[in-house]
Amino acid sequence: MDEPDGNGRAPAHVAAFASNDAALKALATAGADMNTLDNEVYDVLTIAAVANDPELVSLALLLRNGPDLITSVYDGTALIAGAHLGHHEVVRRLIAGGAPLDHVNNLGWTALIEAVVLGDGGPDHVKRVRTLVKAGADRTIADRDGVTPLQHPRARGYDASVAILRDG
Repeated sequence: MDEPDGNGRAPAHVAAFASNDAALKALATAGADMNTLDNEVYDVLTIAAVANDPELVSLALLLRNGPDLITSVYDGTALIAGAHLGHHEVVRRLIAGGAPLDHVNNLGWTALIEAVVLGDGGPDHVKRVRTLVKAGADRTIADRDGVTPLQHPRARGYDASVAILRDG
């Protein structure tokens, strides 16, 4: 059921990459492990987050894919991946599903820092930052250089993000 292919991908990973909800449901019903990791250290939930597939995120959570799994070569989470890539609805659903808000990856970044550093200061960027802050992301966790989430947008002139991070 969980026998991997040459890339370490189990059938559940293949179904997730294909966004094949029916196949994923069938595999889960048959006992497939939704939390298994492929050679790139991705699980079904991280695949869905990276692909910006909110429906697959919800399905993976329903099928008991753990939102707290440490995934990717960066020792991140699906939430960090979604925040990094600017996938607002994915981020919202992961937060609702219990994803850890303040996990620090091996780059020294949380989902909030990724949302700030890897955004452009535009409306989508601001929406991600607001969502994470409203959910309770810790605004004081600095990166490994000691730079806080507030200092990053301040240095870039992202005034709307500065206001959110400053005022909550």
